[in-house]
Amino acid sequence: MYDIRWIRENAEAFDRGLQRRGLEKLSSSLLALDDRRRIAISKSQAAQERRNALSKEIGKAMGQKDLALAEQLKAEVAALKEHGPALEADEKAAVETLNEQLAAIPNKPFDEVPDGADEHGNVVLEGHTNGQQPEKTGGRLFGFNQIKEHYELGEALGQMDFETAAKLSGSRFVVLDRQIARLNRAIGQFMLDTHVEEHGYTEVNPPLMVRDDAMFGTAQLPKFRDDQFRAGEDHWLIPTAEVPLTNLVRESILSEEELPRRFTALTPCFRAEAGSAGRDTRGMLRQHQFEKVELVSITAPEKSREEHERMLACAETVLKKLDLHYRVMTLCTGDMGFASQKTYDIEVWLPGQKTYREISSCSVCGDFQARRMNARYKTKDGKGPFFVHTLNGSGTAVGRALIAVMENYQNADGSITVPDALVPYMRGITRIEKAA
Repeated sequence: MYDIRWIRENAEAFDRGLQRRGLEKLSSSLLALDDRRRIAISKSQAAQERRNALSKEIGKAMGQKDLALAEQLKAEVAALKEHGPALEADEKAAVETLNEQLAAIPNKPFDEVPDGADEHGNVVLEGHTNGQQPEKTGGRLFGFNQIKEHYELGEALGQMDFETAAKLSGSRFVVLDRQIARLNRAIGQFMLDTHVEEHGYTEVNPPLMVRDDAMFGTAQLPKFRDDQFRAGEDHWLIPTAEVPLTNLVRESILSEEELPRRFTALTPCFRAEAGSAGRDTRGMLRQHQFEKVELVSITAPEKSREEHERMLACAETVLKKLDLHYRVMTLCTGDMGFASQKTYDIEVWLPGQKTYREISSCSVCGDFQARRMNARYKTKDGKGPFFVHTLNGSGTAVGRALIAVMENYQNADGSITVPDALVPYMRGITRIEKAA
């Protein structure tokens, strides 16, 4: 969310940044709304100041026994009181209209973010990869040509059931059982342990339902309301643990010594996928319910870019430990998220699909979310409070990591080799096979 004062002082830079997002110039209309707000506030304040002044004049007139003047002044006070609610309503309406407009505007991208309309404008980040891309007819683990997709493997093993899930819940759900269910659990625990024990994140077990204010704080509301699942009258199911983790610092003033704060959580996530009709209808790639290990950082402004690179490295470590081939993309202006200033996507190679698919997204948001949450800090010398900067990333999506492991570690007989990093979490199981 933007500070209207900043827009007033930097209208040209504001418009230029949003034009790169494909939006028309907005500064003029926003400043007109702000002028309306200022006028409404000025009128309301002037009326209150006049009432205060009249009260003194009435007292003075009464002291001088000038009852006629006192009555005249009282009549003016009564008129101001009668008109007061209308002035207050005008002020409230002007403030709400401006805030609604500001809340609907995406964050301004960094200058180095590539321009582009969609995913075709994304750029490979050189030097961020692991291993070589397996051959499309087979790679390092394959001595055969019939490379299967994850759902073919899972259904053949009898441990991935979409039909029963559809009976229970409808489309875009799955039932996992036995060793694949255990492998899914192992992946999540492995990721969580890695980020806590090696990367210094604080493990959190957050609520899975949050209120409107929390969803507004991380910018899921109001713009992306249709992508969310409502839970009763007062709550939403979280679309990502980013929401509760980032909001841990809402309406607070931290000390600089407390920064950075780094949180991680393994949670179920719930998304309506309202805009994905007809996309990825087979398998687990796009589900209404899935698990993800989330990373959130709260930093001082001058540290957020450095923290962004660190967060990317933490997510990459997971895939390196699993020995999965991936690449990193810098998202273009037309493909990056609403709250982001810059986003890196990690795309893992899926030999069954013969393509790369996103498995992690790491974004730096500047003070965009902090303003919506009123999350601030004071410097070591007591200056401030200033807004913190927030970052979020997936470290990584558990379901997509499961897909990647199944497809990259499949064997000719349809079994799946368990990656070495996961064997301890599987209690020594090294191969997933069809139950006898």
